[in-house]
Amino acid sequence: MAKITYKHPDGTVTAVDADAPNTVMRAAKLNNVDGIEAQCGGSAQCGTCHVYIDPANTLPLPEMDSVEDDVLYGTACERTELSRLSCQLPISDALDGLLVHLPEAQS
Repeated sequence: MAKITYKHPDGTVTAVDADAPNTVMRAAKLNNVDGIEAQCGGSAQCGTCHVYIDPANTLPLPEMDSVEDDVLYGTACERTELSRLSCQLPISDALDGLLVHLPEAQS
């Protein structure tokens, strides 16, 4: 189990406990976290599960593949070096304590 914290643009935070085989996106949806639309259901097609990884993160994240990289160029909010699609971040014990920042808009 991993605790994932979502920081909203207004500064409020929502922390959830999540288990594999879910993703950071699915954990947000299962726990009614506002700010993750996930219009494509997690297939890395729409970019509406865009998050920013906290800059202080030292947890191991999977490498970004070319599909995720391409989709991130079409997101509603600016892509940065901290941008990821939350549907491409599988939950594991190694992600316990992950903090992600939600963008102002997803679509």
